Amino acid sequence: MPWLQVKLATSADSAPAIEEALTEAGAVSVTLEGADDSRIFEPAPGEVPLWDATRVVGLFEDDHAHESILAALAGLDDEIGAEPEFEQVPDREWTRAWMDDWAPLRFGDHLWVAPEDATVDDPDGTVLRLDPGLAFGTGTHATTALCLEWLAAHDLTGLRVLDYGCGSGILAVAALRLGAAHAHAVDIDPQALEATMANAEKNGVAARVETADEETLIDDADLVLANVLAGPLIEVSDRLAACQPAGGRLVLAGILSDQAESVMAAYREAYTVDIAAEREGWSLVTGHRRET
Repeated sequence: MPWLQVKLATSADSAPAIEEALTEAGAVSVTLEGADDSRIFEPAPGEVPLWDATRVVGLFEDDHAHESILAALAGLDDEIGAEPEFEQVPDREWTRAWMDDWAPLRFGDHLWVAPEDATVDDPDGTVLRLDPGLAFGTGTHATTALCLEWLAAHDLTGLRVLDYGCGSGILAVAALRLGAAHAHAVDIDPQALEATMANAEKNGVAARVETADEETLIDDADLVLANVLAGPLIEVSDRLAACQPAGGRLVLAGILSDQAESVMAAYREAYTVDIAAEREGWSLVTGHRRET
């Protein structure tokens, strides 16, 4: 069954009114997306920021709902920047449609992240077969790529790993495939924990993975991985330090380059820290646990 999609250009201030109108008109989903190149990385607590130029996209089951949509938008002419764009779109599994163009990605010399059915022509390669599901993490984002490249370049044999904010489990699974002994993967999102375990099973390392919510942390991690955002990293600095004995290694990502100094300052009492790599405006911070 085809669906009817409508796109409306507007502003951040006007987007909520248009979203409400489309919902009342029977939209099964309404998405707000940026209509220009501006980016929003880390909102303040309780803040839900929108782009200055926002696009509101509504999806309707009735592919002949043009008139009811226009009626719902009546009176909002001043809020809409251009004529609504209508398009009929074929039915598909929307939560997974983006994966159609996902190709294998290489990190370092021989670490690959690939869809289940993709061919990787590298006889010496370590290949992660990944299905992110609804959780973040495929290696396409610069922050994840920086972490994977660090893992691929270091000897992880026998290490106990804490993956804080595990998302799809990509970092925990990669560490295990590269020789780590055990991974403790934590996240506040239950879907992330499900995705992590599913990906661990897919890659034959489920017996060495333990998942838990972020309140449950280990205290003997040889390696702590945390690819989240600068604010949360600063807030949990003491908790992560308590997870490691002296000499333990730390890898932090999700840090905008102009936030790196603030993050490092929060960890310097417990760690020697430095910027290990940068890409596309993001920094990778690494360190070693000091003697207590």
